[in-house]
Amino acid sequence: MKKYTKITAVVAATLLMSVSSISALEIVWVHSNAAAQSEQRVKVGFQEWLQESGTDWKISYLDSGGSGESMASNLQDAASRGVDAIIITMADLRASRAAISSASEAGIPIFSVDSGYIDGIAVDITTNNWAMSADVSPYLLDEMGGEGNLIFLRMAEHHGTRKRGDVMLDVLREYQGVNVLVEHNIDYTAFFEDTTNRMQDYVARFGEDIDAVWAPWDGPAQAAINVMKAAGLKDVKVIGIDGHPEAVAEVCKSDSMMIATVSQPFEGMGEQVGEWITSIVVDGKDIADVIPSKTVYMDAPLVTKQNCKDFL
Repeated sequence: MKKYTKITAVVAATLLMSVSSISALEIVWVHSNAAAQSEQRVKVGFQEWLQESGTDWKISYLDSGGSGESMASNLQDAASRGVDAIIITMADLRASRAAISSASEAGIPIFSVDSGYIDGIAVDITTNNWAMSADVSPYLLDEMGGEGNLIFLRMAEHHGTRKRGDVMLDVLREYQGVNVLVEHNIDYTAFFEDTTNRMQDYVARFGEDIDAVWAPWDGPAQAAINVMKAAGLKDVKVIGIDGHPEAVAEVCKSDSMMIATVSQPFEGMGEQVGEWITSIVVDGKDIADVIPSKTVYMDAPLVTKQNCKDFL
């Protein structure tokens, strides 16, 4: 009886230690820009997963404010703290190679969301940015009837928006009747204000000659619509990418210039990261046995005025 009691006590102590280690898990979340809605949605998905799974981890959130230099500094800080895992959202990791190497050498797994895979991180979970642009870009040009004048808004500093713009360039080669009035690379640190200011200039210069606006994500698309609506323009076709709730609602308006977006499952990305951290950091499973590839793509369907109600 004493032997049984002793064994039971050991098992109970082991279980308590296991629960304690799970609860004490320390994670640093490094935002590229915490104000970005896409990053907020990933965070919401992760936090909902934490609540539903009853997981109590210590999470520190660091905001890089859209600065690559701040991102590298925040990553270096996380690595030096010896945390259990690092999460990165919507970053350009090329400027952070040294910090990522430091974390990797310290044995800290890095889980990135929509940041592009580079050596040193465990995985990047994202959507296929080439495919999303390949869906929405021809859709816009076809809705233009293959001709007219286009405002081409780009953003090269993020891998995803850069890939979307590159695909649009390829698609445009097959639409010789479409004329790009102007191409602008958006300042991500103040993307809404920058887009607004630029569009006010373009509307003053081109006015009713503007037939369409291609935007690399929903925020600039909405900024462009606001400016054109205030100027009295109506017959302009605008697309975005992300599928945020307000963008889907905008597409659903019969009189809106927004004709399409692409619905990204940001909340699902956050949830998946939580499950991976549990399997790899908590359960100690090998990364190769848990994650199928270095980059994991989630589905992102095209949203138009015909099917938008399905995404509200």
